[in-house]
Amino acid sequence: MARALRPVLLCLAVAIPAVALRLTGTHLSAPLGIVVFGLGVVAASFVLAWAAEAAEMDISGGLAIALLAVIAVLPEYAVDLYFAHTAGSNPEYVQYAAANMTGSNRLLLGLGWSSVVLLSLYVAGKRSGRSVKALVLDSGYKRELGFLLIAGVVAFVIPLTGQIHLLLGIALLAFFAYYLWRAAASEHGDEPDLVGPAARIGALPKAQRRITVIAMFALAAGVILASAEPFADSLVQGGHALGIDQFLLVQWLAPLASEAPEFIVALLFAWRGKGAAALGLLISAKVNQWTLLIGSLPIAYGIGGGSAALHLDGRQVEEFLLTATQTMLGIAILLTLRFPRWAAWTLLGLFAIQFAIPGQTGRYALCAVYAVLAIGVFVHHRREILPTLTDPFRRTKKVVAERSDELVGV
Repeated sequence: MARALRPVLLCLAVAIPAVALRLTGTHLSAPLGIVVFGLGVVAASFVLAWAAEAAEMDISGGLAIALLAVIAVLPEYAVDLYFAHTAGSNPEYVQYAAANMTGSNRLLLGLGWSSVVLLSLYVAGKRSGRSVKALVLDSGYKRELGFLLIAGVVAFVIPLTGQIHLLLGIALLAFFAYYLWRAAASEHGDEPDLVGPAARIGALPKAQRRITVIAMFALAAGVILASAEPFADSLVQGGHALGIDQFLLVQWLAPLASEAPEFIVALLFAWRGKGAAALGLLISAKVNQWTLLIGSLPIAYGIGGGSAALHLDGRQVEEFLLTATQTMLGIAILLTLRFPRWAAWTLLGLFAIQFAIPGQTGRYALCAVYAVLAIGVFVHHRREILPTLTDPFRRTKKVVAERSDELVGV
């Protein structure tokens, strides 16, 4: 028991300064606040990720994967919803809600998907002694991709209208609820494959495991609730103090802090040769972002005193359009449930290029590149478009366990 909880206790110890400062009302300088409260968010994120993984021992089927993806990005949601809620009374914060969402979304696909695929192919090549050129998913992941395709197409409504309306938010939340219902109805034949601290916690006797997981959830949630607001405010104020564009600081630093554990979990799976499971986790997280997260923003905005629509300025419209076109390229690549090496390098390269060509012209140029590539790949895989779109609405079929030959070299 002590060995299983050692990493959890270490993370909670790292988070203690953030909680203590919040409870005592102590104010720090913005740069120091970014570090202290950011560490609190990161530490709590690790505890959440371990608890969610260990909970797979008691939650069967596809619902476990969906819930793991939801819980793993809760820290990101806490920060983003704080920005949206505050924007209801302070319009200056509207841009930060959009910045955090678009940054985390592009980070997840451009860096997360690509890294998992490339690491999986490297591991497979080392084990087999031959070149492995593609990561292959089993047919059960087509449903996840179908949900993402529908949500990704609907997302273009946002840059076209320049707003996230409350009605769109409600529709996305209803779609997410349907996604969870379908995930709960699915049957995955593979057993939970836990790694690291989650494996040790999952191996505890049932009663101890359940009490431990519930306690971890509660403590991590408390740390996140205590740290999210001062961390978000420190990011905004830190931009002024450090002479850095606040939009960029919120767009990239906050998602890096909140999504680090999710990336690490996925990379650990890939390192162990479970590339399909790792990529499946990140695909599910992407579905969550385009449904649950975006759908919650106008609701938080309204609760904070805003109108029925969260209006975006020109910069935010560009960011949403860039994020939506990147998503379409990722979906197009995966239509055949096969992720080639060249596609991973392409997504990673385009993700990196955005930092070299900032500005409106650069963003629109990248949108055009993503769109042209996506259209080309969609045309090439056109026979898979309709089956993918309709898969979320078909009768649930049992998904076979992940095969050991999920990686192929062709």
